[in-house]
Amino acid sequence: MLDQKVKDLAKDKNFAAFTTLLPGGQPMTHVMWVDAEDDHVLINTEVHRRKYLNVAQDPRVTVTIIDSNNPYRYAEVRGRVVEKVTGPRARAHIDELSNKYNGKPYDPDAITSERVILRIAPERQRVNW
Repeated sequence: MLDQKVKDLAKDKNFAAFTTLLPGGQPMTHVMWVDAEDDHVLINTEVHRRKYLNVAQDPRVTVTIIDSNNPYRYAEVRGRVVEKVTGPRARAHIDELSNKYNGKPYDPDAITSERVILRIAPERQRVNW
């Protein structure tokens, strides 16, 4: 079950550090838009990106969401990508995220491959505040 404080941070306009594992085992981290739904943290990316290729090979990830109003408040979720959602739902979701972060829909010209939502199930959660 996703902690309510994690959900609150993910639903608000806060950024996340999203860490995946490269094929050689080294961690790779990207600053990302983030969301939450039910008991999952959501990350939206494209299927050609390295982070997607990483989770296709090894679903273990860490998402650290940092409170934009107080960077000492954060939540860390360690877990696994349990589902990859493509198609119209993933495309609509990137517009939702862009509206949240930028106040307008996502630029369709910026999409170079298929959008995908990574649904992350928590295995360990830590909330700091």
